[in-house]
Amino acid sequence: MSQQLNIRVREKYTLTNTALLVVDPYNDFMTEGGKLFESTKVVREQVGTLDNMSKIIAEVRLRGLRVFIVPHRRPTPTDRQFWKFLNTAQSRNLELQAFGKGTWGGEFNPVYGPQDGDIIVQEHFGQSGFANTDLDLQLKQHSITHIILIGMLANTCIESTARFGMELGYHITLVKDATAAASPAGMHAAHEVNGPLFAHAIYTTEDLLVNLPR
Repeated sequence: MSQQLNIRVREKYTLTNTALLVVDPYNDFMTEGGKLFESTKVVREQVGTLDNMSKIIAEVRLRGLRVFIVPHRRPTPTDRQFWKFLNTAQSRNLELQAFGKGTWGGEFNPVYGPQDGDIIVQEHFGQSGFANTDLDLQLKQHSITHIILIGMLANTCIESTARFGMELGYHITLVKDATAAASPAGMHAAHEVNGPLFAHAIYTTEDLLVNLPR
């Protein structure tokens, strides 16, 4: 069931004010053999993440909406070697090197990654696609006020980017079956506990497609 969370929203999705944000569409997340592909398998298969992402991306392109690619930083082994405060996930990735610079896993998946005409945002170091990147500038330059987020992961980069976007005044839409997490608990937290605190709408793919402008 979808959740329309802000009944006072007066402006709806239009072809000129709405953009799709595809977060971290790397081979390591979204292609078999990727370093993080198995970590989301249970949730991904349960909700149909990749099929739903494909449907949304294809329909958004067909209708002429803007697509923004919001990528995580592609690390090197020494990228954060001397940082003062690494959290647990960052420390793990020093060894794992997910999305590693110059590696196959750090390349964009050909289905979910950018195509001609898409806007590729500067890479984010942490979890927010807005923090220390040009995402806000790029959205404003394209007169975007409504952002729809899909990709990885629901309770990390998707949630953090959406929260930051809300603080900046954007209309936020989450699509709970076009993302995934490492556990069902992570998905529950992202969409049932935390999402209603910052998102204006939480849709399924089916309901999102019905509401997209033509």
